[in-house]
Order: sequence, then C-alpha cells, then structure tokens
Amino acid sequence: MFSESYQSAVHEGLRLCGVDKLFLQIHDASFPSRPEEDIGRGSPYTDGAAAFLKFAHGCGFNGVQLGPQGATARNNASPYDGTVFSRNPLCLPLAELVAWDLLTEEWVAERLSRVTANPERVDYAGAWSVIEDAIEAAYAEYVRDRRLHRVLTSHLDRFRTNNQSWLERDVLYGILFERHGRKSWRHWVDDRGQPHGDRHLFASEVDAADRIGTIRSSQGSVAERYELVQFLVHSSHLEFRRAAAREGLQLYADLQIGMSDQDNWAYRSALLPGYFMGAPPSRTNRAGQPWGFTVLDPSKYWTTEGPGPALMLVIERLKKIYSEYDGVRVDHPHGWVCPWVYRSDIEDAFEAVQNGVRLFSAPDLEDHPNLAQFAIAKPDQLDRNRLRYAENWVTHLTEDQIDQYGRVFTRIVAPDASSRQRLDLVCEVLSTLPYPLKCVLERFGLGRFRVLQKVDPNNPTDVYRSELAEPVDWIMLGNHDTPPIWRLVHDWIADGRSKARAEDLSQRLCPEGANREDWIAETAADAGALAHALFADLLISRARNIMVFMSDLLGMDECYNVPGTVNDQNWTLRVDRNYAQQYARQALAGEALSLPRTLLIALEAPALGVSREATASLRSRLERELEMDRA
Repeated sequence: MFSESYQSAVHEGLRLCGVDKLFLQIHDASFPSRPEEDIGRGSPYTDGAAAFLKFAHGCGFNGVQLGPQGATARNNASPYDGTVFSRNPLCLPLAELVAWDLLTEEWVAERLSRVTANPERVDYAGAWSVIEDAIEAAYAEYVRDRRLHRVLTSHLDRFRTNNQSWLERDVLYGILFERHGRKSWRHWVDDRGQPHGDRHLFASEVDAADRIGTIRSSQGSVAERYELVQFLVHSSHLEFRRAAAREGLQLYADLQIGMSDQDNWAYRSALLPGYFMGAPPSRTNRAGQPWGFTVLDPSKYWTTEGPGPALMLVIERLKKIYSEYDGVRVDHPHGWVCPWVYRSDIEDAFEAVQNGVRLFSAPDLEDHPNLAQFAIAKPDQLDRNRLRYAENWVTHLTEDQIDQYGRVFTRIVAPDASSRQRLDLVCEVLSTLPYPLKCVLERFGLGRFRVLQKVDPNNPTDVYRSELAEPVDWIMLGNHDTPPIWRLVHDWIADGRSKARAEDLSQRLCPEGANREDWIAETAADAGALAHALFADLLISRARNIMVFMSDLLGMDECYNVPGTVNDQNWTLRVDRNYAQQYARQALAGEALSLPRTLLIALEAPALGVSREATASLRSRLERELEMDRA
C-alpha cells in the first residue's frame, strides 16, 4: 500500500520536523484479526496483527505503544486492572496451539464457525468462551500425547525456573480461585461461612511453604494447565517482538499504576493498609477519581537485609518488562513518586478522595495522622494557602529529599541498582505536575505529555500548548482516555468553537504570504482541514516524540474508553479487518490522518523555521504522493 517513494518522502519530512519517534498506540484487544482466527477479540499475536504491523511501519511509524497486557477478570475488560505478571490468556492465538499440535485446524475451524464476531467490537464474553474451550482441549491433548508431553515439559521446566518469582503465586491463585468457586479472594469462606485462611496466605512474611506445597500437590492439573498457557502466550509475545523489530518498530510496554485483585492477594504484605490511591480534583475531573487502587507500603521498601517486599515487587516487575520490551510508558508516574492517597474507611469515596493528600507530603495533617511517619516534605516546606493537590503544595526540596521521593522511580529507570542499563521511558504526566514529581523527572531528563485536544486556545499559558513542549516531551492529539479527534472537530464546527482553534493554529501554521483570514475561515469550516492542521501542530513543536492513538490515525469517531464508565462498550473498539482499504479511502477524503498532507502543512509553517526553498523539493515529492493516491 505504501511505496518506497512514499516512505522516503515521509521519513525525510519527519526528519526536517525534528521528529525522532512517531509511535502508534493500540491495545491488545483492538488489533484486527483475519476471519479464520477471530475469536471475537483482537490479539497482537495473530496473523492479522502481523499485517497491521507492516501497515503501521509503511505509514511512517517507528514504534508501537501497547496497553497493559495482563490477564483481565471475566467481569472487567479494563487492561489497567489486569495482572502485573501473568499475560492475558485471551491473547493466546489459536494458531500457536495448532503449531504445537495441541489443536487441529479442524477443531479451530469448527469452534470458530460458532463465533459471530463483530470485526469492529470486542465480544468479551464470547472470546472468553472460545479461549476456555481451546485451553481445555489443548491441555487434554498435552496429557494424552506422550511425545508432545515430553517435548513441552522440557520447555515448561525452563519457563518455571526462569519465572519462579511470580509464577508460583499466580499459579496458587489460579488453583484457589477454582477451589473457591471462581470468586474473588475477598469472598473465600470455609465450611462454616467464616473467612478462609487462604485469603491471608501472603498477608505477611511468615513462611507459608507447607501450605503452599499442600495446595499445589492437591491440584497439579490446574497448576500445570496455568503454566502451559503462560508459557505459550509468553512465547507468542517473544515472536511478536521479533516481528516488530523486523519491521523497524520499537515495542513499548505500559506500566500500569493499579494492580489486579489477584495481585492484591499475592502481594498483600507489600501494601499499605487503610489507604487507596486515586486522582485529586483537576481540570480533567473536578470531582476527583477514587480509583480504589492499593498503595505500596513505604515501611516495606527496605529491610535490614536489603529491598523489602514493596520494592522487590517493583524490581521484579521492571526486570520482566526490561526483558520483553524496548521501552515503557509509565502510567500515572505520580503514583510512583508522590501518590494521591485517601482513607479507605470513609464510606463516600468521592468525599474521601477529595480530602486525600500526597503520601509523602503530609507531615502534620490532623485527618491523616498515620501518614506523618512517611513524610519527606517538612512542615515549613508546605504552602498552607494552597489546596493540598496544588502543584506547589510542596514549595522546595533538598537534594536528599528528592532522592527519597525518587526511591521507587529510580528502580523504574533501572531496576538493577548496580547496572547502567536504562529503559526508554514515556511518562504520562497530564494536567498536574506536583513539585516533587517535577524534581524527580528533571533529575532523569524526562518530559511530560502535551495533549493538544485539551488546549484552551484562548489561554497562552495552557500546559498542553504545543509552543510549551520541550524536546523530551511526548505530544499527541489524544490517547485511549480521550474522545477521538475526528469526533471533536465535527463537534467544534457544529458549536462554533472551531474558529478559535483555527485562529490559534494560524499563528504557527499559516504560510507566509497567505491570507490569514481566508486560512482561518477555510480551516474552521472543514473537519479534515482542521484535523490535519492540529496534526501539523504536533510536528512543528519542539517535542521530538509523537504518539498517535489508533482512532486518530484511522478516522474512527467512537470512543475507546470513557473514564469512570462501566458498560459493555468500554474497551471494546477494534480496528476493522478491512482497515487498509478503509484508511486509503478516508485518508484521500481527508477523514483519516494523511502524513503527506500533514507534512505539507508543517513544512510551510513559519513556526518550523525552515525556508520554503529548503523544502521545495520534498514538498513536490509529497504532492506527487497525494496525486498518485487520488489517481
């Protein structure tokens, strides 16, 4: 679809604009699948996903930003509530099971013939049904076929050895989850209806080896099946990473701040009792967001022997990520440096989160007396005239205090303190940048997010403005939590807000010698023109890193996720399997992102600081590419 001349022109244009990284953001469930492999949900490990990688590279991207890839509960499709170690069985491609002779092609064809897959939406329950049937059939074949059992067992033994630090706990939860009627650990009861002791297996550092051995030996088949699935889906990920590298694409993970219900059981000894993590009131959500996420216990960071259970959890997570990806998006880095915490004993969650505080910045608050022991900021370093969630509630810090705020984040930068190895990091800092987090990010030379759809065009100091972006920042139109740009531009035109947007953009994009009023009027009245002007504003900023969400690339106008909403539509938007043909048609009509069209706007922008003479040849090449598309 994309010729060598197209790719050459686009890459040259991106270079002139100073763009080092152009990443496409897409979550696992949204990948397209071919009809013969579609279980009702996407996976990065299918043939359809492999073709989509080629499409992304051909389009001009040099990286893919995935979402969290942990196992999600049957009643919650959000990847941000998935497990932090085990991979999602829903990503297991049936072709992998066929390749291992665990399933036959006939079995797959017959089972998928009963699937009514919507190529534009995830059927979450249906996908679970298919995968559970496939796992049951595959495990039965593994047990029946001695030759296959012998071959796979050798692989499983190595997998167990290499992943013992997390695999054993996840296997145990899988066993107990089945034994207790597939209920959350919080509802496990004994024969008398009393809380079962299994709830507290990892609630302390007390050695539970005898109990663990008894549980595992009594349910060997459940454990073996769990390990087999994890081995297979991890193998699929390894091949996916190789395929991405062959296409010239870097692969970034998403280090979610929350943990799954399963992880809260497995790592309970590392968690702070009495508190949850959320987000304080902000310009995005004035009521605050009571996420209900658990919080690492600072008293469990270190022991006399070295890193304690809280810090070891972080280290083990990051070691695994380092071995499986090229970089990582740090979800809500505030949570790793200065988390906003609120009391769990207050019935009204919104009241609780609105009266919360940052964990290490509460040395003497009457409503949070238990947090004084963890305070890093001193009483005289707080501005009591500000709200607690204000960016400058903490006014100044010493170098030693910055060290303390960065205790956990330092391990994210490099999990092995003795190694110089460092992963590429993308930090999801949105509207709020608390002073302690600002200090820690500056220490490591890390930037923030600039989300252009959120810009107030009448506010020259808005933190999201493209002119304020620094080279280390990541700039984007939106992400998985925002409406797609194609919906917004139509809304802005309908309600008259598009003119203010166009006027603001004209200051940077209107070519020299052009009639500014005409440019504003034309841009404000045409959804495609306005969307591409916004895309061009990304390119001409000083930020050298750009993220594009799948919806904004492909011209989708439906939301992927509406924060705070729980329904069957959230987290279910997929790339249609006919995306290539649809994209070609929509890009030509100005209804999907066309990089040649965007670059033509950017290369003529006065704010880019490159003369028209210097870009004349490239602009001619880009115009030829557009003419070839029209032909």
